Amino acid sequence: MFSLIAAVFMVVALVGPAAASEGDFSLPGLDGQTHSLSDYRGKWVLVNYWATWCPPCLEELPELEVFHDAAKGKAVVLGVNMESIDTERLRVFVEQQFLSYPILLAGEQPRRAQLLGPVDGLPTSYLVAPTGEVVARQVGQITADAIHSFIDRYENNPAGGVK
Repeated sequence: MFSLIAAVFMVVALVGPAAASEGDFSLPGLDGQTHSLSDYRGKWVLVNYWATWCPPCLEELPELEVFHDAAKGKAVVLGVNMESIDTERLRVFVEQQFLSYPILLAGEQPRRAQLLGPVDGLPTSYLVAPTGEVVARQVGQITADAIHSFIDRYENNPAGGVK
């Protein structure tokens, strides 16, 4: 199952609508700060669109935390919450899940400028290279191993994409 997810993540990087595009957005964070994607230039960024009511999102959260923790200094996860939820209730949820990466607030009906691309279902993740280029999109769950594998392959063959 893990290799299938990694393969899907890689294939989308080659043919998906987000491949070879660049984008930026700014959203308020649960921490009270405004976060822009461009604030993280120079690092790999996994932008994960999710909601607390989404079972696959909840299953994926520990994997995202593992990736975020293991990749400190090289990569960051930005969790973009896509629901209308009381901020305090979300804060408690995030603490109960032991999430240390930034949680951003997009709401149930985000503006197009707040998204990197289509969010056809939850969870949806976009992987952004240190240059700011969106290099992959995944609709559905992703694992820490799949993200690490994709990054390793991409760094070894950036001009030709992932094979």
